[in-house]
Formats: sequence, structure tokens, C-alpha cells
Amino acid sequence: MKIVILGSGGRLGAALVRAYREKFDIIGLNHAELDLAQPDAIRRELGDRHFDLLINAAAFTNVDACETEKDQAFAINAEAPRLLAEICRDKDAKLIHISTDYVFDGQKRVPYAEDDAANPVSAYGQSKRAGEKFVLQASDRHIVARVSWVFGPDRPSFVDAMIQRARDEEKIEAIADKWSTPTYTADIAEWLRPVFDVDAGILHLANAGQCTWQEYAQHALDCCAAAGVSLKAKTVGGLNLSEMKQWVASRPVYSVLSTAKYQALTGLQPRSWRDAVADYINRSYSRKK
Repeated sequence: MKIVILGSGGRLGAALVRAYREKFDIIGLNHAELDLAQPDAIRRELGDRHFDLLINAAAFTNVDACETEKDQAFAINAEAPRLLAEICRDKDAKLIHISTDYVFDGQKRVPYAEDDAANPVSAYGQSKRAGEKFVLQASDRHIVARVSWVFGPDRPSFVDAMIQRARDEEKIEAIADKWSTPTYTADIAEWLRPVFDVDAGILHLANAGQCTWQEYAQHALDCCAAAGVSLKAKTVGGLNLSEMKQWVASRPVYSVLSTAKYQALTGLQPRSWRDAVADYINRSYSRKK
């Protein structure tokens, strides 16, 4: 199987390349090699190329910047997926398009299922939701895979920023009234493999459980302590969303994704976010004491 992975320089794309390169014929394209804001470049790069599967892990993900650069957000997160979906359809290839928990408004307090109504509260979420619709309209074979709070070794994320702050500062804080699920890129790569040949529409992929940013950061610090990583801060204080005056865009307060559909489809049970974070920290930080 020949697989094209877009966003290969990003946190998830790099993990997918690493996970699949020994078993499949992989072509990874990063932003410098293919700018999704340029439709002609997409046609030029992919038009004559043969492949069986395209995984789009590229996106404009700066939530606040999307509010002030809406045209760019929709070009990359909506119009590009539409074009990718059409190119794949015409080649009889499959597209797996990576989307986000931010397509939901956060009003629920139980995990969101794939058939729950999407109602994004930011330009980022709106552009990603538009991209989802375009992908699904193009072909019944394509998959939209929603993920949440993605972390991994290839590009720093929230957990890395908190660990770095805990190394430098004696007091750190994180938001205590916003809930979702940290999700490990290595696990996403493992979960995607069984659905390469499945027509599943929308799928939610996330580690099990839920937490706030504060709980997430505290667990990371606890894992660091257990691994012998030297930190100045040992506990994480709580902040309220209302205190984030510097944020431009609204965020969903609750965006936990239910993986029941994926589990029924594959028989696989995602491990807990706590286990995934501990695994990541042991792999990435225990050697850097």
C-alpha cells in the first residue's frame, strides 16, 4: 500500500510516518513541501501521483490566529480538504482527514458521540467542521477522524510546556474548568491502522477518560517525579477560563470524545490518558534528568 501523509513535520504527521514507514510505501509531505493554502500546488503535487491512501494531518491549528485570519483558516482547514477529497475520489483512493473536538460547542457533560450535532464556537472549529462536511460529501469511502488534546515527541504541546515551566518556576497554574482527553500520537497511529480499509464516516479517536488542564498537568508532574526528573514546582494551581483575557477565540468548555463507535468497529479499547501520558514521559523525559 502506498500512503501519502500530509503534515509530516507536525506532531501527528511525524508520528504516523514513523509508525508506518517499515510496513508501507510512505510519502511524507511537510508544510514547506506542500502548502495547503495553495490549491494549484496541491493539484501539481498530487494530481499525477499514484497512492492508495492519503492521511491529512495538516491544518491551521492556532485557535486564536484563526479568528483574525479567517480566510487562511478556511483555505487550509476547509477548501484544501475539499480538494484533497475530490482528488482521492477521482483516483479511487481513500482519504483519512484528521479533525478536532473543537467542532462541538461544549454544552454537554457526557462524551460526544459521532452523531451529536456539531456547533463550533470559534473560527477554527467552524473551518474544521466545513472541511469535515466537504470530505464526507466527496466519497462514502473517506473517513473523518476527530482527535483531542494531542501530544507526542515530535513537536512540543501543552504537557511539554508545563513540564518546562515546572523546571524553571516554583509556582505554575493551569485551567481547572475545561475538560477533554489528552491523546497520544503513538496511540492514534495504532488506532488508525485497522480502519485503513473500512468505510466508517466519522470516527472519534482519543485515550480513555477525561480531565481538566490542571489535572493533566498535575499528572504529568507526578509522572516526572516518579521518573526522577528534577522539577522546581511540584503542584499545579487552578485557573478559571474567565481569567484567560488574552484569548481571542472561544473554546468549548467540555469536548470529551466517546470512542464507543471505534471500539465496536475494531474491538480495540484505547488505554487511559493517564497511562499514555506516563508512557510518553518515561520515553521522552526519564533520559533527560
